[in-house]
Amino acid sequence: MNEGIGRRGVHDKNGMTHPNAALIERFYEAFQRLDVDAMAACYASDVTFGDPVFGELHGAEVSDMWRMLVSRAQELTLAFSHVAADDAGGSAHWVASYVFSQTGRTVVNPVDARFVFRDGLIVEHRDRFDLWRWASQALGAKGALFGWTPFAQNAIRAQARHGLAAWRARNA
Repeated sequence: MNEGIGRRGVHDKNGMTHPNAALIERFYEAFQRLDVDAMAACYASDVTFGDPVFGELHGAEVSDMWRMLVSRAQELTLAFSHVAADDAGGSAHWVASYVFSQTGRTVVNPVDARFVFRDGLIVEHRDRFDLWRWASQALGAKGALFGWTPFAQNAIRAQARHGLAAWRARNA
């Protein structure tokens, strides 16, 4: 469900939707439909993405990450809100709910996103969320007990990066 329409920053002083706010909305609406091609069309070819699980990704790695995640998605629902943007940057809040395929556990992950724009496209996308909270949900007791430690968080990142590399090699 898109809850962002009409929130501060989506419309300018003349009541028009800022083009970059509309771009963010298009991105998340495509995500809701699991349409990774439409999501990728919102990104510049040299986009940079960062989050607590995958770390820093560049260019085609970003769209491939979304392709991999969507291909593995089980019972994925997504809601977004608080879309705000101007000529240079923007933000949104989104919540993904899904079954983590490796454990069968339900995850509800609230995320704060920041964007940088260039030439009508997203050139930088940063997602922030609590990795310990995510690990607690996705991995159960082990994640709750150890998910806050740098060792466990680095292991989660290494596994995610390895999974993405393997997925990219299979789908090249």
